[in-house]
Amino acid sequence: MALIVHKYGGTSMGSTERIRSVAQRVAKWARAGHQMVVVPSAMSGETNRLLGLAKELMPNASTPEALRELDAVAATGEQVSVGLLALALQAQGVPAVSYGGWQVAIETDSAFTKARISRIDDVKVRADLAAGKVVIITGFQGIDADGNVTTLGRGGSDTSAVAVAAALKADECLIYTDVDGVYTTDPRIVPEARRLSTISFEEMLEMASLGSKVLQIRSVEFAGKYRVPLRVLSSFTPWDIAIEEEAASGTLITFEEDEKMEKAVVAGIAFNRDEAKISVIGVPDRPGIAFSILGPVAEANIDIDVIIQNVSHDGRTDFSFTVPRNDYARTMDVLRTKVQPVIGAADLRGDAKICKVSIVGIGMRSHVGVASKMFRTLSEEGINIQMITTSEIKTSVVLDEKYMELAVRALHKAFGLDQEAVAAA
Repeated sequence: MALIVHKYGGTSMGSTERIRSVAQRVAKWARAGHQMVVVPSAMSGETNRLLGLAKELMPNASTPEALRELDAVAATGEQVSVGLLALALQAQGVPAVSYGGWQVAIETDSAFTKARISRIDDVKVRADLAAGKVVIITGFQGIDADGNVTTLGRGGSDTSAVAVAAALKADECLIYTDVDGVYTTDPRIVPEARRLSTISFEEMLEMASLGSKVLQIRSVEFAGKYRVPLRVLSSFTPWDIAIEEEAASGTLITFEEDEKMEKAVVAGIAFNRDEAKISVIGVPDRPGIAFSILGPVAEANIDIDVIIQNVSHDGRTDFSFTVPRNDYARTMDVLRTKVQPVIGAADLRGDAKICKVSIVGIGMRSHVGVASKMFRTLSEEGINIQMITTSEIKTSVVLDEKYMELAVRALHKAFGLDQEAVAAA
């Protein structure tokens, strides 16, 4: 008998029919003798609906008091999901109990709308599991030290599930989604993209951080920190599929590197179109100038990604960086009001129509010429590179947004990522 955590996304919980299917799948695992904890998201579209209502009443809810209320509103979506799933299981004769994150309790800090988990009290959950119940816990939310309901930010249900699995020392955490695993890239852009049977934790972390939407990056970080066995698989396979077959499907995120992984120089192509580039022109080239520019941006709680500082000419330089596209206008405002007048920059320039395309693979550690092959491929397609950043297992380039799909297709082919699919056919 194993302790298994299932996580189901909003699409999987999108209707009573789908919730019934989830219940049948969970019941199958429970009847096979496994202790089951389930972490579902809100029904598809529900969180957007709730936040839309809040926005009608207060378009710019940015004060701590308003953010507290946004969390109180948004958290109700998952509350509905866990109650409905518990009822669906009970209707099938399976003992089940639902809890809000605040009842478990999943303890967080007080950063409303993007709280971070600090501790999970597992006593109540373990008692219910020992009594033979399926335990269903809301994803995406917790409670702070003052008793306020908090939410973890978009994609937070993945993080909740992995954190619960870590706290309970679960044998495995299965993330059920509307796709059947992790692919070499998005099949909607490259039809030849193939599903990976395994991917290393490091590669998955890079893929998630670089734009892959299969798993939320914080959930991958949790899995790596606590070494939680993690598998991504589809919730749209028949619920009565054999457990052995289901448990071996999808993509396993592994902590073990093997020879096959090393042979695959590049495991996948990630991309992100939700970025904007900002250049601060003609800034003094002196110690501390980077902090003078980026410090106020960080204080505004804006994430910064790729950073480039050009060679100095006559004591002046240009400083460029990227931010999330929805933070572009706010970043420009911070720079105009708090940075440019202070440092005496000549100009500010921005471009909200860029994208980032990345190649990822642990095999890059032991193979030379990977980056040059990437640059040659893009050059042959007439694609200009605006910025470059690298790590040990990834190379990312910033491009004009209109070239994104062409770049992804060209790189996918250049690195032979469709070859196994062709051979299998």
